Amino acid sequence: MNNKYEQAFAKFDCQLDDAKVQKAVAALISDNRAKYDTPETLRYLLTTVELTTLLCTDSDQSVMQMTERVNDFFDEHEDLKPIATICVYPRFAAAVKATLQTEGVRIACVSGGFPASQTFPEVKTIETALAIKDGAEEIDMVLSVGAFQQGDYETCADEISEIKDTCGEAPLKVILETGELQHASDIMKASVLAMYSGADYIKTSTGKVAVAATPEAAYVMCQAIKQYHKETGRWVGFKAAGGIKTPAEAVDFYTIVREVLGQEFIDLGLFRIGTSSLANKLAGAILQEEGKKYF
Repeated sequence: MNNKYEQAFAKFDCQLDDAKVQKAVAALISDNRAKYDTPETLRYLLTTVELTTLLCTDSDQSVMQMTERVNDFFDEHEDLKPIATICVYPRFAAAVKATLQTEGVRIACVSGGFPASQTFPEVKTIETALAIKDGAEEIDMVLSVGAFQQGDYETCADEISEIKDTCGEAPLKVILETGELQHASDIMKASVLAMYSGADYIKTSTGKVAVAATPEAAYVMCQAIKQYHKETGRWVGFKAAGGIKTPAEAVDFYTIVREVLGQEFIDLGLFRIGTSSLANKLAGAILQEEGKKYF
């Protein structure tokens, strides 16, 4: 049953040594980070932000207030390009749509039984369809990690394909939950599986487990994207999410993406960072007003 998936994996460098990956990432950042640690990079990084609220205490009122803060900030700072998206639970897509006025900011929703992906496939597709109906322009779903770890690649691929069909033209981001994958080789395989199944972006984490985005996971995923582009000619985006709290950490991730995937990838707007706190710190660093809350 999994023969076709093993054949796909065989086209990629899936036999990775975790220690070698760690060493390669450390060298890449050490050798290249300084040239990207600039005010221009911080301004760019603000445009990659998916401003996220995924709390049990979220409400229509709190989500609308956050959206209004985005409107107010970019009205006041017209020289800054806006963030990429506001990312919320599906039930709040309509609230964001009713409030959002900043041109260029898209509405993203987590869907498909986020964050554990442990619900019926039919529920996943219905939730996605309802999110899009209410205004979601991008969808973030979670890989069925348990099925993946059992080698049930068919189930994983079918779910991704079905949700992508439901998305239509809306970009689909597949969250690999890399902190739950055991080795770099698993992250590479999950990346390949997601891309061949229709992912428009691959994303590190939900932010709901102990280990979230790491430079090592980002490096492996970017290598997968590079190899996939060489194999198919199609670019797939990359989203780092979960635990990225400071501009310095964001520059680390930018360095990996820029060095592995190049300027063309950056110019296509395919790099995203999902965060609930980084946007304020990036804006503060840009405006030299550290410690202020804008969003």
